[in-house]
Amino acid sequence: MEIQGKLIEIFDTQQVSDRFRKREFVLEYATNPEYPEFLKFEMVQDRCEQLDGFAPEETVQVKFDLKGRKWTDRQGQVKYFNSLQAWQLTRLSAEGSSSPEPPSTPDGMPLPEPPPPGDDLPF
Repeated sequence: MEIQGKLIEIFDTQQVSDRFRKREFVLEYATNPEYPEFLKFEMVQDRCEQLDGFAPEETVQVKFDLKGRKWTDRQGQVKYFNSLQAWQLTRLSAEGSSSPEPPSTPDGMPLPEPPPPGDDLPF
């Protein structure tokens, strides 16, 4: 799976056990800018270093796997956990660099596309 968004926060690497470490980061995913989603991803083991050199406010593409686990606690109660495990991070743009926006009307609506060049007769 892959998704694009803006980096919000990058956390330090956590050494969870002798053999396992992870590093988390938060991505703002805004299909509707009024109500953005804040998604926490993790990178594990040797992928933790991929976050070095990235900074908040950068626009990135994240390739990830959706992971799910089933766990039974001491009381016998079954619980389920999900995680977004990123395996590749690609910089798309940095803060302040943006592509030009298409022209719009005063109310913010985009202008209609111009007709293609050529004959505009309906027959």
